[in-house]
Amino acid sequence: MTAGEERRVQDAVRRHARTRAFAEAEDVISAVLSDPGVQEARARVEAAETELGLELCARLQPFQDRYDQAVAEGDADRLAGLCAGKHGRWGRICVLPDGHETSMEEPHWGRNSEGRPIAWVGSAPDNW
Repeated sequence: MTAGEERRVQDAVRRHARTRAFAEAEDVISAVLSDPGVQEARARVEAAETELGLELCARLQPFQDRYDQAVAEGDADRLAGLCAGKHGRWGRICVLPDGHETSMEEPHWGRNSEGRPIAWVGSAPDNW
């Protein structure tokens, strides 16, 4: 076997191992997320986030309005000053200024994918 063929075989083995590891991890995650206790906890967290989002709506709506205006105008400078907190899987983007978690002691706040106000603590990557 030539060095090039050996490298291709090794690359194929690595890809197969990585694909298998990801598939196994997804199976474990699916099993955990389908547990009734986990589903109940998630529902309670979502209800609390929605309730807090509604409570903060009157005070924080101007931030949503500024965000909407910046998006409509394509104002990259204003958008760059926003909090990086988001939960991409659920369509949440925090519309508060960057650093608000420490200076204002506020949770992240914005709208969910259905357009309802929502507040949450912590962040997750876009693809989570």
